Amino acid sequence: MSSEDLEAQKDELLALASIYDDEEFRSDEGAHGGEIRVLVDLPEDFRIIVRDKNNETVENGQLEYKVSFLPPLILNFEFPDDYPSASPPRYSLSCKWLTRLQLTAVCKHLDELWNENNGSVVLFTWMQFLKEDLLKFLNCELPFEIINGTKGVKKETLDNRAIQEVDPRIYLLPILLDFDQAQQQKLFDSKTYICGVCFTEKIGSACLYFKECKHVYCKACLTDYFRIQITDGNVHFLNCPEPECTSSATPAQVKELVEEDLFARYDRLLLQSSLDLMADIVYCPRKMCETAVMVETSNAMGICPRCQYPFCISCKKTYHGVSPCRRTKEEILEFCSRYLEGSEEKKKLLEQTYGKREIEKALEESCSEEWLTKNSKPCPRCNTNIQKVDGCNKMTCIGCRNYFCWVCLGCLNKYRPYSHFEDASSPCFNQLFEILNEDNDDED
Repeated sequence: MSSEDLEAQKDELLALASIYDDEEFRSDEGAHGGEIRVLVDLPEDFRIIVRDKNNETVENGQLEYKVSFLPPLILNFEFPDDYPSASPPRYSLSCKWLTRLQLTAVCKHLDELWNENNGSVVLFTWMQFLKEDLLKFLNCELPFEIINGTKGVKKETLDNRAIQEVDPRIYLLPILLDFDQAQQQKLFDSKTYICGVCFTEKIGSACLYFKECKHVYCKACLTDYFRIQITDGNVHFLNCPEPECTSSATPAQVKELVEEDLFARYDRLLLQSSLDLMADIVYCPRKMCETAVMVETSNAMGICPRCQYPFCISCKKTYHGVSPCRRTKEEILEFCSRYLEGSEEKKKLLEQTYGKREIEKALEESCSEEWLTKNSKPCPRCNTNIQKVDGCNKMTCIGCRNYFCWVCLGCLNKYRPYSHFEDASSPCFNQLFEILNEDNDDED
């Protein structure tokens, strides 16, 4: 090796190391070589179409996505003793998103660039070409077509220096999208932003942005916000704090900010709310169990797979066959309130879950209960509802024939029922015809 070639090689490696960081350029002086990783400059609105030759399940064989970064081209090189005076660097060129046929064309052009600069160092020229002019050289039209698969390509036409990093049988799209996301996050972390909540300027690594709207907030503010919402059970309201913005945080973002136990609660409530929207999912009514149970809409019975408890999917009590569900007054009122106050979507969901006829029946029962509450009183002995149209306040139950007072609902003496209204110590003294007397007073 001549001293001039050795000096030129050292100077070139030193110059490249001063221009590029460790992720872009690494040299191995002992082996007189190194590795160059080139991120291709992409237009602002760069879109890719992934066409899968091997996967026939992809609709039309194409999927289009917008990306800001693509995985780098990797140029591994080694200097021969007579570089740059006589011979070019020995190299291999690898890439995930270019086919071996495309890489073969690129290798050929790198050789041409060497021939044009014969006798001079060439690595910087190669790097500039790969970074700035590669897409133009490949006649790339937007959206850029990335081919997944190598069917129909003859191996003898390919350059041995051209290496496709990804097995052609592997679906390429997830690899490209993951890399793009990682690079965008790296770029975001390196900049500074004003938090939209506390209005403090912070480095990007201490901030988080919502994927849809790109609004930025510091992690401290969002952590407090997420904690409150999850603690209150509002797992569907982890939205961007910007007024009227509907962008939602992803589960990965929530997991990054909150504690493990709080995220477990968020995950559980999110799953439960999703199951609640499924017409064929109910929960075991036993408080100690509450396991999700899949049921058939044609079958009124559910059997818990965990505790084997058979229950009615309508009233959530022990399965009672063809007998009608027995609901308390409070349950009927609560159920009817949910139905009457719910949206059309909520009403349809309740009808699918409980049956339209069951809901109509519950509404009828609710109306009856409301009327009875306003227009009748229960017998203090048998609880039969008794309506008073007119007459005195001594009532006779039609169920058990018990005498009772309409005013205080106390049971009356079977043989002297009117003594209750004649006794001066009674709270209903002289109120046998209380309503009639009030009416007469009004008339006077």
